[in-house]
Amino acid sequence: MTEPTVYELSSPGRVGFKFPEPDVEEVALPIGFEREDLPLPEMSELEVVRHFTRLSQKNYAIDLGFYPLGSCTMKYNPKINEVAARLPGFAYTHPLQPEESVQGNLYLMYTLQEWLKEIGGFAGVTLMPAAGAQGEFTGALMIRKYHLDHGQPQRKRILIPDSAHGTNPATSAMIGLEVVPLPSDERGNIDLEALKLLVDDRLAGLMLTNPNTLGLFDENVQEVIRVVHEAGGLVYGDGANMNALLGVLRPGDIGIDVLHYNLHKTFSTPHGGGGPGSGPVAVNEKLLPYLPDCVVTIVEPGDDENPPLFGFYHPEKSIGRLKSFYGHFGVMVRAYAYIAMHSGAGLRDIAEKAVLNANYLMHKLKETYTLPYDRTCMHEFVLEGFWKDIPDVHAFDIAKRLMDFDFHPPTNYFPLIVKEALMIEPTETETLETLDRFVDVMIQIAEEARTNPQLLHDAPHNTPVRRADELKAAKELVVCCYPLEELQK
Repeated sequence: MTEPTVYELSSPGRVGFKFPEPDVEEVALPIGFEREDLPLPEMSELEVVRHFTRLSQKNYAIDLGFYPLGSCTMKYNPKINEVAARLPGFAYTHPLQPEESVQGNLYLMYTLQEWLKEIGGFAGVTLMPAAGAQGEFTGALMIRKYHLDHGQPQRKRILIPDSAHGTNPATSAMIGLEVVPLPSDERGNIDLEALKLLVDDRLAGLMLTNPNTLGLFDENVQEVIRVVHEAGGLVYGDGANMNALLGVLRPGDIGIDVLHYNLHKTFSTPHGGGGPGSGPVAVNEKLLPYLPDCVVTIVEPGDDENPPLFGFYHPEKSIGRLKSFYGHFGVMVRAYAYIAMHSGAGLRDIAEKAVLNANYLMHKLKETYTLPYDRTCMHEFVLEGFWKDIPDVHAFDIAKRLMDFDFHPPTNYFPLIVKEALMIEPTETETLETLDRFVDVMIQIAEEARTNPQLLHDAPHNTPVRRADELKAAKELVVCCYPLEELQK
């Protein structure tokens, strides 16, 4: 049954809230700003609470179950992070306040920059990018400006491996770079021979996701970086998969020139519903002058009696501003709290357990499902979600059937180089019991595919919304809650 909208529940004259009498003088609104009618729903407070609580109980959430959503690191986020982000001194500040009135905020931002520099092995960090994709855009802009600044405007080609994240080619194309695909070899690494054929004086750089979307650490990564650098190009690291590397490997140490972090993946901010995100970008010495405008710094050193004074500096060859203010501050608070609680040893433990859990699941499932790249994985792995002897069952059917067992589906049909891909990432926060139950369910679904494939075709069976027409939903968006008859007027 479809949940009624607040407009359908509305009853004329019913009130849930009354505004107090104004304590300032009333003035007339400017002409043209006042509407004759504002058709808002009329409901009691109890009805509103019940309506939205019912809706919330129909949503899946990390607090309710397992999210094996590959490449997105949908792990549990400690509730203490939320408490920290809601502290009044953080929650109620405004980005237009004078710098001297937000020294605590600036201290947090400066410290987070320093931690991210150390974690990645870089010389500088900007916290401004609003999401991972904007972080990629930032890195590509800096690479392009670096080559222009060095008198090489012909360097417009960017190499994108076929195992990279899907936003890499899009962000590169947005700034006018020529996207050149780079194939993988039979072990899931970048094809070195193909790489050597593609590097010349037109090369701007390589966008490298490592571990890649197959969940594999490139066995030849240092040779790949050497080839690109010798050709005069720069290497961009997509840090969305940093959950596998924390405390184990610093990308800057192996020659990565610029890298973005996803604070909302690796460093624990709720990552559903389209946001919030944060994509800080770290750079080595050669790209330091090109960082986006407004980087937090110490403008006056402190002493035994006075703390340092924090402010902003403006890199001399900056690519400019990326957004109105300085980044998504609430996400920064959560990341600061997360890193502070874990310390260096704790971050390494996160990576080790994430890798352990992924390999555990992979070995438990590879006899039942086809594993296209049978080698040690990092934080995630990819299975083929079909069987040659059951041609009418697809990854999509497996994903939908998982929902009947209270598991969120893994990523489907990506990366594109694996047929009927199921990308699975357990993260470090799940228990052995949860992983074992997931294995049991996946094996049961494989058996159902052989004995009763229609069961999978009709799945999910017990969710509030059954199998939707996802293509129609994407093409015919309904993004407000007005009744259908209102929309059709």
